[in-house]
Amino acid sequence: MTETAADTWEQTRLLVSGPTLAALDRLDPPTRLACGYHLGFWDAQGRPDSATGKGVRPALALLSARAAGAPAEVGIPAAVACELVHNFSLLHDDLMDGDVERRHRPTVWSTFGESAAILGGDALLALANEIIAEAPGPTTPWAVRCLNATTRRLVAGQAADLQFESRTDVGLEECVEMAGDKTGALLACAASLGAVLADAPPALALGLADYGHHLGLAFQLVDDLLGIWGDPERTGKPLWSDLRSAKKSLPVVAALAGSGAAVERFRALYLSGEPLPEDRLEEAARLVEDAGGRAWAEQSADRESRAALDALAGLGLPEDVLRELTALTDTLSRRDF
Repeated sequence: MTETAADTWEQTRLLVSGPTLAALDRLDPPTRLACGYHLGFWDAQGRPDSATGKGVRPALALLSARAAGAPAEVGIPAAVACELVHNFSLLHDDLMDGDVERRHRPTVWSTFGESAAILGGDALLALANEIIAEAPGPTTPWAVRCLNATTRRLVAGQAADLQFESRTDVGLEECVEMAGDKTGALLACAASLGAVLADAPPALALGLADYGHHLGLAFQLVDDLLGIWGDPERTGKPLWSDLRSAKKSLPVVAALAGSGAAVERFRALYLSGEPLPEDRLEEAARLVEDAGGRAWAEQSADRESRAALDALAGLGLPEDVLRELTALTDTLSRRDF
């Protein structure tokens, strides 16, 4: 991580942690405990902890406000709301996928129960809407609409992702579309919502959203690569986790879309309709690579990162904001966590 990106994340943490904790204080005690545990503020007994997530979306929201010439503080409601929406999706996602670990800790459903995870996710989504609706200024109604439209796209992406698991005919184009909904939509929202609250010109808000969309695709491509080949010590997830859960992730679908002996062997192994046994996971990962899925995902992540930076050109951003967005993009597209 570059020094610039590290400084951006530290500044984000200082500005956003307090308002996020204040939002959690609106919840009933059991739900607050589960949600604060998920967000990394405390352990399962409520003792202070520091296991928070990456903070990508809050950082983008604050930079978005600054891109419009406003103080970062103008973007705080957007930062908190986008992070709450993101974590609403993670709480439900962990339960749907049966994941028992996130950020090097047991997931909420495996610690507090399935009902607690469902209710916690619902509560975070409601809180997100409260926080953004309370933002001062004439553009708040538009910001509320943006956040809710984004949430609908996120849900659509997650629904498609789940549907893909039981299909053998998933195409690469529809898989990229799913990633755009599941990940790109919320990053596009975060990258523009601070500017919306700052009453930025539409062209600036749309340009920032385009940047966030491409960054989101790059982010998901890297995430999918880490979901197969990532170091568990860095990712907090088991090795080959996406193969274990039979996900049709982008590298997997790219491999299935190819031709040749490795593709045919991978098809026979992965599309058998049966869960992969533990002793075949390494073989499956090797076949994805041999079939070209890994190389395609790596090249696509680089391409989307470049497209994200290209979207910033001509927006007339302040030099410090452009520098921080560039550093953030470079860090996220090359991350191993």
